[in-house]
Amino acid sequence: SGRSTKSFWDEKRFEPVAAGMRQGDVLLVCFGHNDEKDDAERHTDPATTYPEMLMRYVNAARIAGAVPVLCTSVSRNFFAENGFVVYTHGAYPQAVRELCQKEAVELIDLEMMTRELMKSLGAQKSCELFVNIPPGTDDRFPDGVADRTHYNIHGAKRVAEMVADALKENRLL
Repeated sequence: SGRSTKSFWDEKRFEPVAAGMRQGDVLLVCFGHNDEKDDAERHTDPATTYPEMLMRYVNAARIAGAVPVLCTSVSRNFFAENGFVVYTHGAYPQAVRELCQKEAVELIDLEMMTRELMKSLGAQKSCELFVNIPPGTDDRFPDGVADRTHYNIHGAKRVAEMVADALKENRLL
């Protein structure tokens, strides 16, 4: 939580994953939300350091004989007045798509898939996918929470189903 391609790597959180990878494993890599942050510990540039960092994960998987799969970031829950789901990740999703094309890496385009899901549900109903705590219902959050980034359990299950379906479709499961 809260990690970027850079901070996850720099904090050596990937080392146990790399040590455990075996021939035929599938490594799912999904970053971007925190790569966008301005702080030096997490920020990467979508044109340079972000794809460079992603390639570290791809190369580690390939060295272990695992199959790397890059995922674009899931969409945030922001709608324009006309019902359009607003793009909030800048150039990061496109950077993943281009890297996958260039380096022959499997891609799961979660940004596109979750945008389509939210579009199909509409602005009001899509809120049911995200962490929302009404005011006065949780002592930890007396003013409530209306989170437009973090999926709740229901939303996370929907995203996990999308990933599983994509893995099956690409014969990786």
